[in-house]
Amino acid sequence: MKYVVFLLDGMADEALPELGGLTPLEYAKTPHMDKLAQQAEFGTFLTLPEGFPTSSDVANMSVLGWDLSKSYTGRGPIESYGMGIPLDDDTVAFRLNLITVRDGRVEDYSAGHIEDEDAAEILAFLQQELGTEKIRFQKGVSYRHLLYLKGKEFSADIHYEKPDSSHGLKWRDILPKALHESAHSTEEVLLNLIERSFSLLANHPVNKRRRAQGKNEANLIWPWSGGKRPQVPLFEKMYGKKGAIVAAVDVILGLGRLGGMTVCRPEGATGWIDTNYENKAKAAVDLLKNHDFVYLHLEAIDECGHLGDLELKIRAIEEADTRLIGTFLQLYHNEFGNEPWRGVLLPDHPVPVKLRKHTRTPVPFMIWGEGIPPHPTIKQYSERTAPLGKYPGLKGSELMRLLFG
Repeated sequence: MKYVVFLLDGMADEALPELGGLTPLEYAKTPHMDKLAQQAEFGTFLTLPEGFPTSSDVANMSVLGWDLSKSYTGRGPIESYGMGIPLDDDTVAFRLNLITVRDGRVEDYSAGHIEDEDAAEILAFLQQELGTEKIRFQKGVSYRHLLYLKGKEFSADIHYEKPDSSHGLKWRDILPKALHESAHSTEEVLLNLIERSFSLLANHPVNKRRRAQGKNEANLIWPWSGGKRPQVPLFEKMYGKKGAIVAAVDVILGLGRLGGMTVCRPEGATGWIDTNYENKAKAAVDLLKNHDFVYLHLEAIDECGHLGDLELKIRAIEEADTRLIGTFLQLYHNEFGNEPWRGVLLPDHPVPVKLRKHTRTPVPFMIWGEGIPPHPTIKQYSERTAPLGKYPGLKGSELMRLLFG
């Protein structure tokens, strides 16, 4: 039997007066989700437990059923593995955003979803000006990059604020801080890099060009969620299923690599609303030809929530329904006919457009397929209906074990 998870990052939200009391998911036109809901059972799942950051690495590790207390070390190392760069024992990897600050405050966690070409120029410049044998800047995708600190003196025990949760805050009030004495030297290095980047990037040619084009500048670096090499159990050993991941962003690809799964970033997958939904659906179906399980991740909806753009979030949900889920269902039927399968659909966390940041509210899910009796009365998938289903309050590895059970 084949198994699929549709992970629609950040889709869950709250009821909004401007939508007549509906959530964006309830308001959006989603014929394919609606059809799946007719044959589904429902529940909620805790993806962001207390004691861990409210970030997508934690949430997706939770969905995949890994024990956070044993395997989570930070986002930086996961993204490093997503780029295909393993860590040694003496290196700390930090996620590094290019951000926009204005009048001393965080304005945009993504520097206007900076284009890869502009980001590449800035990262090369930062490496030239700030890089050393111990400090290295690694380009990623758009605004998402890495900072490596190599040496036994560096620590991952640094308190940080997530840039996508810090809009409007004074950036000098939320700088990284050492959690204990042995991390003070790491704090000093990070603060020095941040301050120097502010001076160096102010009049960089890329930012002069972006100003002239009316785009947000990449005028500050923001290192966060550092960590050392994680120990993650192999997915196939945990569940007895050969798994694969389809995603655009390094944090999700990194989880796959750490778990010994096949990873795929299809052509045109961007992590934004211009992503190639159809190529991602096709890649997932192709992988099911020689895998038992595919985790199909979509980033775009999450980004719209962080921007606080309600119209764009609704559009992203609708495109995910038609272009990703609809395409997948058609291609799957063409390839596998009526072979039995099971699927789960859920977000990894809420991103209410009014808050523009993640919350710990358990997410709604629906599960359907072989051996899953449909709920007798619930026939719509939403934040309001899912808690009334058969499986409220799942956590840990319970969702994956329900899928594979």
